Amino acid sequence: MRVALFITCLADQFYAEAGVAAVRLLRALGVEVDFPEGQTCCGQPAFNAGYWDEARPLARRTLEVFREAEYVVLPSGSCASMVRNHYPELLPGSREALELAEKTYELSQFLVRVLGVEKLGEGLRGRKVAYHHGCHALRELGVKEEPLLLLKNAGAELLPWEAAEECCGFGGLFSVKLPEVSLAMAERKGETLPEAEVLTSTDAGCLLHLSGVLARKGKGLRVAPLATLLWEAYAG
Repeated sequence: MRVALFITCLADQFYAEAGVAAVRLLRALGVEVDFPEGQTCCGQPAFNAGYWDEARPLARRTLEVFREAEYVVLPSGSCASMVRNHYPELLPGSREALELAEKTYELSQFLVRVLGVEKLGEGLRGRKVAYHHGCHALRELGVKEEPLLLLKNAGAELLPWEAAEECCGFGGLFSVKLPEVSLAMAERKGETLPEAEVLTSTDAGCLLHLSGVLARKGKGLRVAPLATLLWEAYAG
């Protein structure tokens, strides 16, 4: 099996370790991994802002870059949803957009649904983990049980969190256009966060937003992408 890694903008700029972890993990599981160097932004910021004409060239470029890939895997629920759910809407009638949508997966979704992997190792045994369900992964991709299953089976103690499925307030441009509301939503997440050792999620944007709020509140817990924890689950 051969996979092309789509690193995404935020992971590339702020959580590059998530990309490294995803490659190491996939290779350890026997998957060949390519990294097409021509990849760019998927076009989601422009799409979400209503600039669909500006988003289309980026979508077409992504179609071309990943045209030969057997599967495309992202350490991001948000950008995976953009490709799977919104490219066909952005490029109506495009057979290539439908083909790319069908072979694109968020990392934990790919591990469980495609590879059939439910246990990576026991490298997280005893670690107290809080999991934030990013909106695009949860509500658009339907990715909910996969990350929890992989974390739990690696020995992590998943802490109950009343706000686990609530939006963090990042939402890309939402946090720019409505910063006061965005901040209040993040603070609600931070105030209800259990005493965890590490906070994780599929999405770098959510983690950036939450880590900023937590740092200002003096909460020093570790914030790490899901891909990083899944590699630690495997490697110990």
